[in-house]
Amino acid sequence: MAKSRRNVKFQHRSSSNGRRDSFSDISEAASEPGSPTNSKGEGGNNEVEPPPGSEYEKKKQTFITRTIWTFLMIAFFFASMFAGHIYILAIVTAIQIISFKEVIAIANVPSRARRLRFTKSLNWYFLASTMYYLYGESVIYYFKHIVLVDKVLSPFATHHRFISFMLYIMGFVFFVATLQKGHYRFQFTQFAWTHMALYLIVVQAHFIMNNIFEGMIWFFLPVALVITNDIFAYVCGITFGRTQLIKISPKKTVEGFVGAWIMTILFGIVLTNIMIRYKYFICPVNDLGANLFTGLECTPNPVFIPRTYNIPNWIPYSDGTVVITPIQFHILVFATFASLIAPFGGFFASGLKRTFKIKDFGESIPGHGGITDRMDCQFIMGFFSFMYYQSFIAVYKTSVGGVIETVITGLTLEEQMEVVRGLSKYLYNQGTVSEDMLACVNDRLTKR
Repeated sequence: MAKSRRNVKFQHRSSSNGRRDSFSDISEAASEPGSPTNSKGEGGNNEVEPPPGSEYEKKKQTFITRTIWTFLMIAFFFASMFAGHIYILAIVTAIQIISFKEVIAIANVPSRARRLRFTKSLNWYFLASTMYYLYGESVIYYFKHIVLVDKVLSPFATHHRFISFMLYIMGFVFFVATLQKGHYRFQFTQFAWTHMALYLIVVQAHFIMNNIFEGMIWFFLPVALVITNDIFAYVCGITFGRTQLIKISPKKTVEGFVGAWIMTILFGIVLTNIMIRYKYFICPVNDLGANLFTGLECTPNPVFIPRTYNIPNWIPYSDGTVVITPIQFHILVFATFASLIAPFGGFFASGLKRTFKIKDFGESIPGHGGITDRMDCQFIMGFFSFMYYQSFIAVYKTSVGGVIETVITGLTLEEQMEVVRGLSKYLYNQGTVSEDMLACVNDRLTKR
């Protein structure tokens, strides 16, 4: 009678409780002498060789699927962008949630810890409270002239940060209250892992949404630069790549890295020249219902207005001046960051996947892997774009929402009524309101 084999684990079989083996289970199976997962072990001779041509057919099918979904994503992206800002905001929100889910899912969950209650619920609670804070900040900042004067929204807007803080504290207290002996290491690891995912994904992706509010160009340009750099890094790498760039990603080469940098700069200059001609791209969002056909109206940022620059006399073949749009200087910085810094977001993701011995973060996009696999460089690029725009490009001036916020939060009720009286009198003197309207306002305020 053949001797039964015990403690032998097969990666392609499910465990007795119907769940997929965790990464620690797979790792332990690979280290066992009799495990078929160890190609050098005793079971190595039992491996079945794949039929000839099956690997080629598999790669062919993957390539076809990947190509089809690539064109579908491109078409869907451009359709959403032209349909209006609200659709792009919805896409970014979906990317935040799915990416968070993918990153949380790859964490190693020991089988005995699966019985813990509220572990997943706490992850989603912290996501919801974080998004409430971030989205609230953006809505209040860009639409304060609406939310601060609304009877229902005003209390939430004026106390938004305190409410957000208390929501987080409730989750923190609940986490501490649910700690169980024997699971401390796992629970605190999950707590730290969740917060890392919130910062690296949700917070950074949120700044991409702020870029959309500032103008579609500040969203589309960084995204296009990262995609272009990735394409040309591959093309230049397979064409004349020789020197390995970084060990964590062996296929990346120095030649491809530099070649992609040059091509990304050239592409950025051409794309910028096209986009600055349309106010739909350069105007901040003042109407969420606007689209490519209705357009937007605004006073363009000075960075989009051509300027004349003097050329030094020692430069040959120059007539002394040149007309350049200032955004072209900034695009050099954007393209350089997209080429030299943003790829390290991808290297970080590669290291993370190697740590957990997985190929992709998920299977959200057929042929491409997970959403996070496609967005690993975009998160850090969007964060940089927001910081750079706010530091060097944004024009700060008094807005209606800013004045209303100052009056509501900085003046007493009597002082607010005095402001209304003074503003009413000014508008009457300018011929904007009638004398009856002025008398009505003063009468109402006096009775109060």
